[in-house]
Amino acid sequence: MFITKKHLSRRTLLRGLGTGIALPLLDAMIPASTAWAQTAAKPQSRMGFVFFPHGAVMKNWVPAATGRDFQIGEILKPAEKFKNKMTIVSGLRNKPAESNDPHGIIAGTWLRCVSPKDNDPNKGVTCDQIAARQIGKSTTFQSIEVGTPDSGPCAPGFSCAYGSSLAFRTPHEGLPIENNPRKLFYQLFGMGDDAKERAAIVNQNGSILDSVMSEASSLQRKLGATDSAMVSNYLESVREIEQRIAKMQKQDLSQVDIPTAPVGIPASFEDHLKALFDLVALSFQVNLTHVSTFMMEKEVSMRTYTSIGVAEAFHPLSHHGEDPDKMAKLTLVQAYHTKVFSYFLEKLDGMKEGNGSVLDNSIILFGANMSNSDKHNNDPLPSAVFGLGGGTIKGGQHLHYKQDTPHANLLLTLLHRAGVNEQSFGDSTGELSEV
Repeated sequence: MFITKKHLSRRTLLRGLGTGIALPLLDAMIPASTAWAQTAAKPQSRMGFVFFPHGAVMKNWVPAATGRDFQIGEILKPAEKFKNKMTIVSGLRNKPAESNDPHGIIAGTWLRCVSPKDNDPNKGVTCDQIAARQIGKSTTFQSIEVGTPDSGPCAPGFSCAYGSSLAFRTPHEGLPIENNPRKLFYQLFGMGDDAKERAAIVNQNGSILDSVMSEASSLQRKLGATDSAMVSNYLESVREIEQRIAKMQKQDLSQVDIPTAPVGIPASFEDHLKALFDLVALSFQVNLTHVSTFMMEKEVSMRTYTSIGVAEAFHPLSHHGEDPDKMAKLTLVQAYHTKVFSYFLEKLDGMKEGNGSVLDNSIILFGANMSNSDKHNNDPLPSAVFGLGGGTIKGGQHLHYKQDTPHANLLLTLLHRAGVNEQSFGDSTGELSEV
């Protein structure tokens, strides 16, 4: 038998004019006659944490049945296509997030599970950053932090980082969120060693892709049909985002009646979310990072959702007082968030990788750090895990746990499923073996 398969390094880049673009995992990067699981090309699980504010109408989130025979509730219904890659985990409580002034610390304690009042220097690093230290060592970016807000609420006596950051590198150092898709694009795919250089690139009109197309064409002539098509589709996706971001910038510059709108951020909330989700998906696909946090909207949001028929501002609506009409409208808003999030799942699931997709090799936690928004409580939290973690997560389940089971148990479990070795996390009491 003759083995003629072309072998490429997993770190192959397309280079041009000082720019390097990483490639997705190709068949040519796997040595011939070698089982996938026995190669260095075996995908590392990606971890994504997607946060939405103001909790959930829990009766429209939690399924009535547990196990595999469950019906998806109204809020998660837009993600029903991914039921076999969905794990709903209910009954969990995040006690360290409980406060008399909850909005200001809700975001910052979701992945922390340690009270901001706890000054133990060995506690308080968020689980995403713990993961980044281990599974992010080999990537260009150990983690990326994105979202639509440019700020968040502050709680008296605490750092404002607890209201505007999901990720904490140290017990009290919240990492800032990048909300400008154009800046994020050039941070991920352009040159620039510091903020000044990246800012200069943002103002350039040239295309990164134009400078690497010659090398891309040469590479494709050496690849098989499947790999060549994958490279073409990948570069087309990058080009599409370049064009979308350029269009957004032009539209924003023309919005003279909104002088405070940053260049590169679209007027449409949905377009803003999708542009950021596109970039996170691409960064996962080419292994620029294995860890990401995403804040869809901030706590105390006054956003209105007129596109789905909800004119009331989000935060006042979340104080529904058990009014059926308000709860119905709040459910619409929460289901809308799931709908846009499902766009991200579609992207990941459409990216072929090995015997499955990038979504199959990912662990994406979609949830909030508040339960009933009218009561500002943190028990029980709405949590759903998407992806199969490269086969470490069963999927297709609704798991319900007894009262006061720590939310930290789920985060510890997800770390373990991603291959991150931690004995404990936050106020955890053990792993959730059923996940």
